[in-house]
Amino acid sequence: QVTLVESGGGSVHAGDSLRLSCAASGGTFSRYPMAWSRQAPGEEREFVASITWSGFTRTAGSVKGRFTISRDNAKNTIYLQMNSLKPEDTAVYYCAADIHGVGGTALAAYDYWGQGTQVTVSS
Repeated sequence: QVTLVESGGGSVHAGDSLRLSCAASGGTFSRYPMAWSRQAPGEEREFVASITWSGFTRTAGSVKGRFTISRDNAKNTIYLQMNSLKPEDTAVYYCAADIHGVGGTALAAYDYWGQGTQVTVSS
């Protein structure tokens, strides 16, 4: 059983930055591919970024160059640094863990999810 807890969301203005954190407990965190996804009101959940156990990252085109995913295996934590935020980035952001080691951009590959943290960007 893996438990994920996100934090760091909030209400900001366009152009501001936020850093989200996701703390994991249970399982063997250092071996798991991890990901961030988001869901805006009335929209489907979408992939944002992922990171393998070794640090290889993938980032969605809509946030490439603005968002950066990273991990600290010593702290069992992943991060999402979000810069140059836009109103269209407004969503609930979720982190996820893939205990089977597949990872990647397909959200169905991920087995455990956090409860989410709200990010609201005003113009």
